[in-house]
Amino acid sequence: MPTLTPAPATPSALDVLASGTVVPAHPLALDAGRRLDERRQRALTRYYLAAGAGGLAVGVHTTQFEIREPSVGLLRPVLESAADIVRAHETERGPGHPPVVKVAGACGYTAQAVAEAELAASLGYDAVLLSPAVPGADEAGLLDRTRAVGEVLPVIGFYLQDAVGGRHLSPAYWRALADIPSVVAIKTAPFDRYRTAEVIAAVAAADRADEVALYTGNDDAIIQDLLTPYRTASGLRWFAGGLLGQWAVWTRAAVRLFEEVRAARAGDHALTVDLLRRAPQLSEANAAVFDVRYDFRGCIAGVHEVLRGQGLLAGTWCLNPEERLSPGQAEEIARVAAAHPWLTDDDFVREHLDDWLR
Repeated sequence: MPTLTPAPATPSALDVLASGTVVPAHPLALDAGRRLDERRQRALTRYYLAAGAGGLAVGVHTTQFEIREPSVGLLRPVLESAADIVRAHETERGPGHPPVVKVAGACGYTAQAVAEAELAASLGYDAVLLSPAVPGADEAGLLDRTRAVGEVLPVIGFYLQDAVGGRHLSPAYWRALADIPSVVAIKTAPFDRYRTAEVIAAVAAADRADEVALYTGNDDAIIQDLLTPYRTASGLRWFAGGLLGQWAVWTRAAVRLFEEVRAARAGDHALTVDLLRRAPQLSEANAAVFDVRYDFRGCIAGVHEVLRGQGLLAGTWCLNPEERLSPGQAEEIARVAAAHPWLTDDDFVREHLDDWLR
């Protein structure tokens, strides 16, 4: 009688997160009245899935923190919308495919963050990206909050850049965070090479170093982070993937880039050199999209401008009317897209847009 070989187990969402993937930070689609444009919100989610993203981060900075305000009341609707589209996508693909990692942003003091994690858990999310922007909280308080949220869902720690509400957090904090059993990843996004190096060293020295995936959130240094190895007690490791606002645009090209990064890590020296050659071009594009010239004032509107130009969004409106494109920003985005076409996916969007907007 022949021996039956068991079929390989389908990885879990946390397995996908640990092995590394592309996770766009999901924007918010609004109409001219600054109300949720449900049709385009769903189209954005379909776009990311069709582009090959392995996960989605919803309710994060790119989704606009104002969705939590009682007068706006959009946290549940946008979380629910993305979860429903992902569920339909996974059903359509059928069994045997890796799941899409659903990450929900959570903010505020402990009670609010726990409540938002409970909402995300009820909607089928896999992990929480926990914002550190908590006025007055010390590092011990942030660690206690992480433990409380971790009782609801696995946690992705977050080093947020100062320009959008972050602050310096010590190496001791990052080592202690990595050793919390519910922490499965850390998004390193201080937009600062010194602080990024501190996180890498702190996580590498933690007892759970091999259980915590590092994700780049440094939209200004994506390729540099993804090609930077670090050593733990058990051997060499890499940034697993990226959870990025920059990857909310031109996502099909981002997926191709990540595939190239993996090939380079496997030993393709020529490709490694070529990726490093192109790294400043991606940073240049990010400077335009995120509005570095005006201290990131138009960063969300810049994401919207790319998506508007492709037809995925109807406009660049944000919930806060003060968040808008800066002078010359749209022209700068158009310039870098024309200068570096490998970064873009306009043909891909054009081919499928009508289907995503159905």
